Amino acid sequence: MSDCCSPKGYRSIFSEKRAHAEARRYRRRGLDRTSQRIAELLKQQGIIGRTLLEVGGGIGAIQIELLRAGMTRAVNIELTPTVERRVMDFADATSEVEAADVVIMNRVICCYPDMPKLAGAAAEHTREVLVVSFPKERWWTRAVISLADLALRIARQQFQVFLHPPDKIVATAERHGLKTVSTQTSFFWEVASLRRTTAVPAK
Repeated sequence: MSDCCSPKGYRSIFSEKRAHAEARRYRRRGLDRTSQRIAELLKQQGIIGRTLLEVGGGIGAIQIELLRAGMTRAVNIELTPTVERRVMDFADATSEVEAADVVIMNRVICCYPDMPKLAGAAAEHTREVLVVSFPKERWWTRAVISLADLALRIARQQFQVFLHPPDKIVATAERHGLKTVSTQTSFFWEVASLRRTTAVPAK
């Protein structure tokens, strides 16, 4: 991981205070729009009896919704110990994590400097479906992210937001045996769904 995003920086941004706020919001309003889009997309593809691996799932809101809808098991991988899950850098510790039928990375890849490493690790752990969301590559997303990074530097936070090219994110996953089956966009976010076409690589 590059020096721009240290463990201290991740803990500062994804703090216990933020986790409590997100939990309160989820209890009051349910899933946010992007998370709801991901959950509905997966329900349409069939999740009964499937297993789930979510990278950077935070408080686990999507996992809760999918378990309620019929998934059998969910595992959450976190970089910070804010929520008691399996705490590790997923891109560096993939041998410690079992593959799952469904893998989700919701607004995670924009928080990680080495996109090919993280996207490739997620794809390798996908038995059936990978769903990943990331910022669209538009002038307004570049502007928002640039302003956010400026604010983080001024605040001396060891954290950075990244606008990885969407086509390269998808191409990276496809090089690991997946094929894009759908893309959905909102004003800021894009959600890509990919399905496996080859066997999961042996570990």
